[in-house]
Amino acid sequence: MEIAIEGVYSNEKIRVLPERWIQQYFKKCDEDNWEICEAIKEEVIYRKFNHMEKKFPFKKKFHVIFCRNVMIYFDNETRINLIQKFYDCLENGGYLFVGHSESVNRMESDFLHVMPSVYKKMED
Repeated sequence: MEIAIEGVYSNEKIRVLPERWIQQYFKKCDEDNWEICEAIKEEVIYRKFNHMEKKFPFKKKFHVIFCRNVMIYFDNETRINLIQKFYDCLENGGYLFVGHSESVNRMESDFLHVMPSVYKKMED
């Protein structure tokens, strides 16, 4: 989490981003590193929490949730409950990104499959 809070990334890490994003959202720190702009940092919530809590401790809904390579450690019932909590925490049109070895069962969820590892919450 400290790396995300600091927001400094190497040339190697950001090379896959479109050039206009780099120019718009990053500033050069030194020869090898870039720092993401304060406006982006201020919009991101950095918090550790327990996925097993009955209700997530967030006041606002999210536009994007990244939960990569976490659900592989849970049994099926726990995964179903977690996916429902993610759904409830997303704005309409929001996205859930999971790990490449994970998936959301479309028969047990209202998420729309967009592409491997990417799901979208449709209008309620």
